Amino acid sequence: MIANLVQLAAEEEQNPLIPPGPELLIGTLAFAIVFFVFAKKLLPRINKTLEERHAQIEGGIEKAEALQTEAQSVLEQYKAQLAEARHEAARLRQEAQEQGASLIAEMRAEGQRQREEIIAAGHSQIEADRKAAAQALRQDVGLLATDLAGKLVGESLEDTARQSRTIDRFLDELEEKAEAAR
Repeated sequence: MIANLVQLAAEEEQNPLIPPGPELLIGTLAFAIVFFVFAKKLLPRINKTLEERHAQIEGGIEKAEALQTEAQSVLEQYKAQLAEARHEAARLRQEAQEQGASLIAEMRAEGQRQREEIIAAGHSQIEADRKAAAQALRQDVGLLATDLAGKLVGESLEDTARQSRTIDRFLDELEEKAEAAR
């Protein structure tokens, strides 16, 4: 029988691209069974998994966009706060400069006032010292003048009232001459 089949196959010219009828039928049935199993069992699972992944990806993209929007708003708030802080720092720096300038002006005014007080006190002290020196000088000149006058006249000029009037008159004349000379 095998020999008959071999001889039969040799006699028929067969196309290598077209399989024989029984093989074609068995291959088609096997393909239909595999296709049915895939369509009923595996394809829904594959579609379900693909949909889940698609939902996860879409959810991840939405979350990423939401996070990016939130990050952008936080960044804008940060920039606004930073600008406000810089503005506040500039304002505080300006206030400090103004306070420093006013403090310097106050200190200068206080220094000027103290200087004027010291100068006034010095002038009054000089004036008091000058008057005291003039009084002491008047007394010393008066005593010397009365001694000299007593020696010239030859008699003692010990009368205090007369001596005082003479000295005053003499010094007044000297002062008038000094003022006239100026």
